[in-house]
Amino acid sequence: MSTKRISKEYAQVSQSPPEGFTIALPPNESIHTWHITLAPPPPSPFHPGKYGILLTLPVDYPFKPPVVRFTTRLYHPNVTNDSLGNICLGLLKPENWKPSTKISAVLDALRNLLVEPQPDDPLEERIADEYRNDRPAWERNVRLHVDKYARAEPVFPPAVQ
Repeated sequence: MSTKRISKEYAQVSQSPPEGFTIALPPNESIHTWHITLAPPPPSPFHPGKYGILLTLPVDYPFKPPVVRFTTRLYHPNVTNDSLGNICLGLLKPENWKPSTKISAVLDALRNLLVEPQPDDPLEERIADEYRNDRPAWERNVRLHVDKYARAEPVFPPAVQ
């Protein structure tokens, strides 16, 4: 069932992706790994950056949530400030995940996170404090990261053999 649902969702989301997204399958990989590029909308301080997102669907999807991480570094309270790019997003937490949730809803939630960070559920407490208490400094740091990491096309990790 998993592969059939994933194939159907991939067809839908790749043919008419949510605004700002480009979705592709990496060469020689299964349908369980997606390379996603997100260009956040102009009201986001992350605009005009381009962000790589690696979406990995477990074999028991949709009963388990996808694993999603940024491959492009960004300065964000809900994303680890390192090369791992782990994301804290409520709907992806196992206790909140519902099998009826579609990948398009995950992508919408990711885009919304770049428009409106959630500092009350941070992975990076220091960045969340800065976001809450010194927004101009936070926006400067975001722009520095955009210029340093997000101006070129995203780079995705090589396929695992």
